[in-house]
Amino acid sequence: MADKQYDVVIIGGGPGGYIAGIRAGQLGLKTLVVEKDKLGGICLNWGCIPTKALLKNAEIYNLLRHADDFGFSFSNLKADFSKAVKRSRDIAAKSSKGIEFLFKKNKVDYLAGTAKIVSKNVVEIAQSGKTDKINAKHIIVATGTRPRSFPTIPIDRKKVITSTEAMILPEAPKSMVIIGAGAIGCEFAYFYNAYGTKVTLIEMMPSILPIEDREVTKTLARAFTKSGTEVLTETKVEGVNAGKEVTVTISNKDGKKDLKAEIALVAVGVQGNVENLGLEALGVKIEKSFIKVDQNYKTNVDGIYAIGDVNGPPWLAHVASAEGIVCVEAIAGKNPQPVNYDNIPGCTYCQPQVASVGLTEEKAREKGFELKIGRYPFRSHGKALAINETEGFVKLIFDAKYGELLGAHIIGSEATEMIAELAIARTLETTADQIHETIHAHPTLTEGIGEAALDAYGRALNI
Repeated sequence: MADKQYDVVIIGGGPGGYIAGIRAGQLGLKTLVVEKDKLGGICLNWGCIPTKALLKNAEIYNLLRHADDFGFSFSNLKADFSKAVKRSRDIAAKSSKGIEFLFKKNKVDYLAGTAKIVSKNVVEIAQSGKTDKINAKHIIVATGTRPRSFPTIPIDRKKVITSTEAMILPEAPKSMVIIGAGAIGCEFAYFYNAYGTKVTLIEMMPSILPIEDREVTKTLARAFTKSGTEVLTETKVEGVNAGKEVTVTISNKDGKKDLKAEIALVAVGVQGNVENLGLEALGVKIEKSFIKVDQNYKTNVDGIYAIGDVNGPPWLAHVASAEGIVCVEAIAGKNPQPVNYDNIPGCTYCQPQVASVGLTEEKAREKGFELKIGRYPFRSHGKALAINETEGFVKLIFDAKYGELLGAHIIGSEATEMIAELAIARTLETTADQIHETIHAHPTLTEGIGEAALDAYGRALNI
């Protein structure tokens, strides 16, 4: 290996690194991907994919509880929590193996080992007790992030856990406090509530899912509360102590008090995996654990790049993949279109699901736009009634002057699938007229998009 020369060496095989590797292979670049754990990174092994498997289990369990609505009855419903976890882990393993096939298909080399950049064009790889040095014209760091630790919230991974441990608990705890109500916190709140855990969800900001449109988050908070989850916003965690049970000390407008639970899940913030890579010795600029890059993901050191979560927010798998593609296309001299960070869809997969793209109403008003806003509720929609999923709505935000779609927000059973239409609409600079002139198939939930566009201009036909 010491004599091998690569065009590109990628450190990290998550959704940024492995997609970058495949695209580099397609472009004819001699490419090596190094991953110290499992291909697919956190996303395929401990995040995006296996969590969605768990959430599907929760969704089915909740559906079966309401089977009488569909004319079914039984008295012996049981849920095997361990089988839900096993199914999730099996899916993760299958997904990871699929990447190896894609590497072979695209002539991408892969090594399971730990990489360190020892000079501008040399990567040292340790594996199975031996160390090799690889020459590389270009080095891409795609090492991702890990949960951020706080002095007042000591994580022991037994009683005070992260999302990783939350995916493989042997059984559903009787009670759980979840610290942080972003996408991860909300998804686990939904999952554990479905399996009978008494969940308390804590968020320091004024609303859960703080980056989403406030109208949407209020609807989700009501749904959580209705299902039995206690939602505490504008609440600060002062400290966490673990013994036989966990004590979470909180403070808010009602004062200071202790919450007791079997488990506390910490879902607050991440930090970049930048240690032990040789970056500081080479002078690579790092701020608050994240690597600084330009629009083609090049660092301040020639020949070294950083993609995905390790270069900072938004911390999303699809963003990491998009950055990986742009990065290797730039290396190959293809002059790629930069990633449009104003048009990144965000999805939360609890039920009801939440999905959005573009500006919230609050942000659009802050920017000084005069707005036309259309809404379409699912409560009386034919398809929603047929599938018994009437919670939520579509909300579209247009610039009153030009009709440009500034933002789109959906809360409902299939929101994360529906949002793609609106991301494409924004990419194409679609106007309100073009959306409602597009015929949406009947009966579908996506009819709500056309109706919301009509509603913005006082022309809704079904509300």
